Amino acid sequence: MKSVLSTISKTSSFSVAIDDFKQLTKVGLAASVVFSSVAGYLLGAEEISYYTLLLLALGGYFMVGASNAYNQIIEKDLDALMKRTQNRPLPSGRMSVRVALLIAISFTVMGILTLYYVNPKTAMFGALSIFLYTSIYTPLKTKTPLAVFVGAFPGAIPFMLGWVAATNDFGIEPGTLFMIQFFWQFPHFWAIGWVLHDDYKKGGFNLLPTGERDKGTALQIIMYIFWMMLVAVLPVTGITGKLHLSVVSAVLVTLAGVGMLIFAIKLYHNRDNKSARNLMLASVMYITLIQIIFVADKFITT
Repeated sequence: MKSVLSTISKTSSFSVAIDDFKQLTKVGLAASVVFSSVAGYLLGAEEISYYTLLLLALGGYFMVGASNAYNQIIEKDLDALMKRTQNRPLPSGRMSVRVALLIAISFTVMGILTLYYVNPKTAMFGALSIFLYTSIYTPLKTKTPLAVFVGAFPGAIPFMLGWVAATNDFGIEPGTLFMIQFFWQFPHFWAIGWVLHDDYKKGGFNLLPTGERDKGTALQIIMYIFWMMLVAVLPVTGITGKLHLSVVSAVLVTLAGVGMLIFAIKLYHNRDNKSARNLMLASVMYITLIQIIFVADKFITT
């Protein structure tokens, strides 16, 4: 009986440790980053290398995992104040800072080395992403809403990182992919910030552009969606180098943007958490959908 109970206890402890590891490295967020990177790679690659794709996916996960581990180490005391984060591994005491730091450093080294095997430029952008997220964005979060602007840079890197991984080059094409996801970051994150505004305030974070859930914040969300929609259809004009988009796909991308815009306008009128949550979900659907459209368009029209 004691042997059985001991086995159950060990199994339970192992399961909790795995779950804590996934929380620390944010596996769900990593999956979306890997998806964006793979989409960018497929757009840039003349011939698909599954070995490169595997390295890119692993490197992307290590990059996100390292950034989030550092972030949770730095903010562990603030996380303990917020309902959303108080049960994370560090503030709950289930994981020590030493273990978390070991994971963060290991992921940083493995991420940079893995991406370096793809090519040096990919590794450079991966390292830059970790640095911006950890050393600038994270400290700024408790000081100014401008932290969102800084955080949009590492947040926009994955889509263009895939193109750089495929070509070992940075030009107008990955720059365009970067700008699409850069402008998308603002409505997406401000929708999250709107929903979690009260909880964020407990941790000293005030990330909405006006500092309040008001029409000013909602208006800025709408403005950034317009910029996002404009950049997303630039490839149809032929001015973005090898990054092309057919007229039909450009219409689909525009319609996806209009859908997101409708939710933003509803937030402007209602200014409630339900509208913000709907916008947040719409933004996730938008970025996923247009990446699929871009990739599908390349393989259907070439």
